[in-house]
Amino acid sequence: MGYKIISGNCLEIFRTKNVKDKIHLTFLDPPFNQGKEYSYHEDLMESEDYWKMMKEVCENSYYLTEEGGAIYFMQREKNTEAVLKCLRESKWSFQNLIIWKKKTSAVPGSYRYGKQFQVIAFATKGEMPRVFNKLRISPPMPANYKYERENGMYVTDVWDDIRELTSGYFAVNEALRDKNGERIHKQQSPIALLLRIILSSSKIGDTIFDPFAGTGTTLSAALQLQRNSIGIEIDPLNVACIKERLENISESDLLQKYYSDYIHTENLSEIWGDSFDEVTKRSSKPTLFGN
Repeated sequence: MGYKIISGNCLEIFRTKNVKDKIHLTFLDPPFNQGKEYSYHEDLMESEDYWKMMKEVCENSYYLTEEGGAIYFMQREKNTEAVLKCLRESKWSFQNLIIWKKKTSAVPGSYRYGKQFQVIAFATKGEMPRVFNKLRISPPMPANYKYERENGMYVTDVWDDIRELTSGYFAVNEALRDKNGERIHKQQSPIALLLRIILSSSKIGDTIFDPFAGTGTTLSAALQLQRNSIGIEIDPLNVACIKERLENISESDLLQKYYSDYIHTENLSEIWGDSFDEVTKRSSKPTLFGN
């Protein structure tokens, strides 16, 4: 298994045809255009320009994707309508709207409820996915349930068992930090989230794509699950971080600790693959590209 880290703006990379690989699964977690501070991106674009950019990313991802391949597009809940429109106009076939419910409490606004979830739109190239693995998990039993579930339960479109990486106590060791203890990326996704997406919609040997790679969570999960991966990242500091992260998988990144969460999944051994040690022995060194 191998991975490529492409340094640059994903739109420019697309326009110069710098990605030629066929993709089986894309995780799209872009900046949300809400005024966050990024070194190489203006996160307060005009709405029309922002969604034009998102559509271009979706169109190019669609072009690179094998028939039946999938995309998971994560966004703020207020942008749900725009996300679905963007995917539809890019020819993607909608499958599910996943609700990723956060663990932390949310402060209400002056005239609306506090926000406690993000949406992840799952769509495919064509009406039928080439791969969809029916995962089973064993979450804690609700208080009004009398008996334990012997074989767990199927994963539904509400994901309330994966904690986000907050800026406080619950960021714990998984959140990557610089030498001063500051978080490298304020919007880092938990590796458990990518584990579920990759297990659900890909096979061993597939290629996973992340056009806004950030700190490389998608690539780390893909490597450990014996998938190939391609990540595009505009910030050179993040690119260096990804390279280091993949060459030296930390204990916080190890996926094996989540194996028991999915133990009731029928084909788990087929879709998870070998142990971490065997994967890292076979994995290739990263290929680095620049603009």
